[in-house]
Amino acid sequence: MIRVNLDVMMAKRKISLNELADRVGITKSNLSILKTEKAKAIRFTTLEAICAVLNCQPGDILEYVPDE
Repeated sequence: MIRVNLDVMMAKRKISLNELADRVGITKSNLSILKTEKAKAIRFTTLEAICAVLNCQPGDILEYVPDE
């Protein structure tokens, strides 16, 4: 399973969902889907934009968790 730690990075950077969505250029609903781990995929361009705004690496947002 891939865990999305977007909420953690947003909290560390003190940025709201609305602000991040505006700065990345995607809708709040699409960003919310990603944040709540309901997304099936993410475009590299979107991931790149999120990382640029949050000043982080993709590994700070996405984490592989093996099945137990």
